[in-house]
Amino acid sequence: MNAGTTTVVEVTDAQAARRERILDAAEACFVRNGFHRTTMSDLAREAAMSQGNFYRYFASKEDIVLAMAERDRARGAALVAEMEREGDRRASLNGILERFFTGITREAAVLRLDLWAETTRNSAIAELVDRSEAEAREWLCGMFMALATSPACEPAFMFEAVNPLMKGIVVGRAILPGYDPAPAVAHLQVLIEAGLNGALPRSTVTIPGTGR
Repeated sequence: MNAGTTTVVEVTDAQAARRERILDAAEACFVRNGFHRTTMSDLAREAAMSQGNFYRYFASKEDIVLAMAERDRARGAALVAEMEREGDRRASLNGILERFFTGITREAAVLRLDLWAETTRNSAIAELVDRSEAEAREWLCGMFMALATSPACEPAFMFEAVNPLMKGIVVGRAILPGYDPAPAVAHLQVLIEAGLNGALPRSTVTIPGTGR
């Protein structure tokens, strides 16, 4: 490896690290002040960067949110791959649900709520959230179909049944002091098991076709 190549790699690594620092700073700002009230100046200050340098990496708050979503998607994909390497798809599904919902931090839940609220006034954020919802729905329905133990299992119906509960876990973690998501996650797993067996009561669906 020559000196020129080494320099390029070092610059690239430094830029990647700086982007990560910006995204971490953005999460802190959005949780503390809300997406709507946070300014680009706030973000630059939180990241300990000049505003001019900051704009070299992100031109808008929407760009930052998109980058945060891509980072979360990559982390989620890595988690799914890690769990699926173990070979037991049922255990993988349960493990992923526990990691995503039992392990969700208050900060992550607050940020998720703020982005959901922002969809009512920001079309770019609405599109991002809708795309994430669609991907989650597709993945879960695929898992339900693969794990079904009865021909009466209806993956799309199962998703509509459990989606409000998954949303409720996020809301509870964000706004309720001392909230313990474990009982709700256990209930979620019971509903999924019933659905896979084709025994999910229709009365469990309280919000048909719910999106975000």
